[in-house]
Amino acid sequence: MDQVVSAGGSILDVQDLKTVFGTRDGNIHAVNGLSFHLRKGELLGIVGESGSGKSVTMMSLLRLLPSPPAEIVAGQVMFEGQDLLKLSTKELREVRGGQIGFIFQDPMTSLNPVFTVGFQLMEPLRKHLGLSKAEARQRAVELLELVGLPSPEDRLKDFPHQFSGGMRQRVMIAIALACDPKVLIADEPTTALDVTIQAQILDLVKKLRHELGMAMVWITHDLGVVAGIADRVIVMYGGLIVEQAPVSELYERPQHPYTRALLETLPSLDEEREDRLKSIAGQPPSLGAEPTACPFAPRCRHAFDRCWNENPPLRRVDDPGDEALIHEVACWWDAAEGEARVGG
Repeated sequence: MDQVVSAGGSILDVQDLKTVFGTRDGNIHAVNGLSFHLRKGELLGIVGESGSGKSVTMMSLLRLLPSPPAEIVAGQVMFEGQDLLKLSTKELREVRGGQIGFIFQDPMTSLNPVFTVGFQLMEPLRKHLGLSKAEARQRAVELLELVGLPSPEDRLKDFPHQFSGGMRQRVMIAIALACDPKVLIADEPTTALDVTIQAQILDLVKKLRHELGMAMVWITHDLGVVAGIADRVIVMYGGLIVEQAPVSELYERPQHPYTRALLETLPSLDEEREDRLKSIAGQPPSLGAEPTACPFAPRCRHAFDRCWNENPPLRRVDDPGDEALIHEVACWWDAAEGEARVGG
């Protein structure tokens, strides 16, 4: 597994983040008290089914959600000594695109169809770095070359519809990298692409990460993707973190029943072709109220009385002396012992 060792020290610290959407039928509690950190030089994978809160969490960090209906009701997002949730709109714009880059899920809807790719690449360079038009153009050519687009100088005058899906995603990566951000957030950037282009984009991300040494957050529903690129993985369910661990530890010793179920859904080359692909029975939880019990209990084969009455906190299941291998799980069932956990 090709991994980059974290340089150590957190560049991003999130504490007790809560995001609520107001609707006619009441509030939707999309993010329910998340706390996590991102180390310098680390690639953090965030996985979970659709609706688990992955994208909402990351967009909350940069206040990219429309308000209303979205409202960040609690939390702290510390980035280089400043709380992003307390910055003015003007101050936050200096962080977005400048110090923290964001690659959105669908490049066709993220790129403005009425402006050329060159204009959309050059605009953040002139705004954040103060480059002249000629300097910004030269840098734009270098960025397109960096992400592997052929004839980069000629493509600056083209519009997004003149690019293939894979090329548009490369343009989105180039825009996100334009100002040499310290953190890059990628929100399922390969979901809309075919498997061949997905592989090319993943290879490109690994290459750029080695060359630029930035910290990254990769959001996906596919545990198979993060296996090859992440250092550490957070598993989300119902707007909560249910498990987090170094990637090799998570795959070798998954503790939460939801993580185990996700891994069981991955197709295996060893299985017979006629075998049906596995799925997780049941439906994701309703988010109409803050969770007071384990949100996965209705779909869990290990659930018992406590699961229906108390929401389990994250607890360590690794050697407490090794901070580099922190493995935490939010579950009342003890996977190691194969039994319900009574105390703690």
